[in-house]
Amino acid sequence: MGGQAPVVQRIRLRYAKRGPLRFTSHRDFARAFERALKRAGVPIAFSQGFTPHPKISYASAAPTGVGSEAEYLEIGLQTVVDAAQLRVALDAALSPGLDVLDAVVATEGGGSLADRIDASKWRIELPQVETQVAAEAVAAFLATEEVLVERMTKQGKREFDARNPVAFFTVTNESGAPSGANAAPCAIIDLVVRQVTPAVRPDDVMSGLRVVAGLEPPVPPRVTRLAQGSLTSQGEIVDPLDADREDATIGGR
Repeated sequence: MGGQAPVVQRIRLRYAKRGPLRFTSHRDFARAFERALKRAGVPIAFSQGFTPHPKISYASAAPTGVGSEAEYLEIGLQTVVDAAQLRVALDAALSPGLDVLDAVVATEGGGSLADRIDASKWRIELPQVETQVAAEAVAAFLATEEVLVERMTKQGKREFDARNPVAFFTVTNESGAPSGANAAPCAIIDLVVRQVTPAVRPDDVMSGLRVVAGLEPPVPPRVTRLAQGSLTSQGEIVDPLDADREDATIGGR
């Protein structure tokens, strides 16, 4: 068997899962993305061996059922392409709701995407929950040093602390419901969680609110990942693609 063509360029992409497509599993997205690569004519590189696989590397995929504005992946290419044109072509080849938002050329020696991601920012909408009730539950959570929750994992049921990884947790002043006296309430929570092992997800934090404050929303929360990247001391999250943009700007001078 002949060898595969080498990787000559790596492109990093940010994409979103919106609307009903938030229920797309990671495996389903991976299949859809590989089909989109073919439809768009992307010169994807493949691994060696008897069953070559496209050179695609995913970073911290959001759970099924969760929307996201900040999912990331990297692809290896056999030939050099224009990143902006590639973004447009892939976005057109994917279903609406799976939207490619950004594309940059990965710089050499800058580390992997995973190296640049240590936190995620989430928005949690709680229909039929009063803002004051949610605020009191969040305050109780933050006042507790350790909040133990359970989750079923591949290794069986595990108990872990949902409190320590939480870097920021607040109920916003935004209204989640239309104006009007009869409008149903909807509390909105902003949450920043550091990346740990095992990963603490928004549903784990919601389990923690039930443990410490008895908060049980009458309908399932709607969760969206707003950002992921490196967490600064000021509490901001730096987009993992920023370093590649900066290196490209410096290199183009």
